[in-house]
Amino acid sequence: MDTAQKVLKAAVALLVVMAMSCVAGFARDKYETIDATAYGTSTQLGANVGVTLIIYEFSTPETRQALVEAFQKGQNQGLVNALSKMPAVGRITIPGTLGYDVSFIRMIPTPTGRTIRFVTNRKISFGEAYADSQSQSFNLTAGEFQLNDQDKSKSTGVLYPAAQFTINKDGELQIELNQNAWRLSNFIDWKGTAEN
Repeated sequence: MDTAQKVLKAAVALLVVMAMSCVAGFARDKYETIDATAYGTSTQLGANVGVTLIIYEFSTPETRQALVEAFQKGQNQGLVNALSKMPAVGRITIPGTLGYDVSFIRMIPTPTGRTIRFVTNRKISFGEAYADSQSQSFNLTAGEFQLNDQDKSKSTGVLYPAAQFTINKDGELQIELNQNAWRLSNFIDWKGTAEN
């Protein structure tokens, strides 16, 4: 192969890489973004903050089954370990954090719209780690959006900023919280092309 052919081959390879990065940039504009207002409850009553969930794609039934099995084997820590090995399917931004990747997002159709559930590992702050505080065991962030496409004012949801999953004495899944859940409303759904 002569020098001209090598240069041409390298140029073509470079163009392919550049084209792929451009496609990824355009695809990002197609992601679904859901904005909501989170209202504090109980001790956080009166506080409200904006929350944004960006959905790249929805998790598969196989992913859900893998998480169920991981929880059955290792409880909350098993779930945390499994989530840490999964690629990001979205991103959440909550005030007070830089935002972080979401490892599991599920969409469930309903008669009036859909329910979106998500769970991911929570970023432990430097202060929590340094103080070795009990809050570190609440190492998940989870939530549920109940989106009503027929009447947007009826869309509701809940956010669990610092949670852990346990099995209660009756053998049922239970969410324990380090702080109170936040009630969600005022949804704005910027629908994209995230696949189910």
